[in-house]
Amino acid sequence: MTKQKSFKGRVRARMDKTSESYTAARRQLLAKAAAEAEAEAQAEAEAQAPEGPTDAPGVKRPYSDAVIQANTGKSWDEWFAVLDRWGAVERPHAEIARWVGEEHGVGGWWAQGVTVAYEQARGLRAPGQRRGGLFEVNASKTVAVPVERLYEAFIDPDLRERWLPGASMKVRTARPGRSIRANWDDGSTRLVVDFTAKGEAKSQVALVHERIADAATADELKAWWRGRVAALKQLLET
Repeated sequence: MTKQKSFKGRVRARMDKTSESYTAARRQLLAKAAAEAEAEAQAEAEAQAPEGPTDAPGVKRPYSDAVIQANTGKSWDEWFAVLDRWGAVERPHAEIARWVGEEHGVGGWWAQGVTVAYEQARGLRAPGQRRGGLFEVNASKTVAVPVERLYEAFIDPDLRERWLPGASMKVRTARPGRSIRANWDDGSTRLVVDFTAKGEAKSQVALVHERIADAATADELKAWWRGRVAALKQLLET
């Protein structure tokens, strides 16, 4: 009942904004939700098995043009042209990501994705490597639980042990339901974990394991984290 009321509220809010009829406003919101769900599913699938056009030798873009267009408003070629004109090849990673987010209204996760793909395409870093020489790996998963429950699965030691057994993480900063920054149990690497509510009973976690020393370790951790977030999803949904 609450979910239905919430949706009706969004319909009426759109009616007030656009002067559409209830039926037209409802149809537009449903179409938008379906498109977002499709793009999200495709992005998650492609993150598991990246495929895309090759730029620098051995480098593939992490998502298709359809996915990046749906989530950022531009195709890869458009992004790379914009960034080239701005002179991004001469700028540090943080400045590029901030500019993509602030000047083009792209969310933090996708702004980072655009920046990393650009740097790889222009040969500024190897796949999975940061500009400073260290490596990082990414994992994400959409889970059919409220964002508060997803956050709890990371922050509560007993619950975390059920899907991340034997691992320890020392939380440095945390914003409930939004993000966690932590030192990983090896003492030299770090976790950056962001949470996004996708509705009242659906949410997404996107994590980055940073400061990995070499490509071989990064490859191992990439496969390991994919298995762990899959176990997290299974635990919370069952």
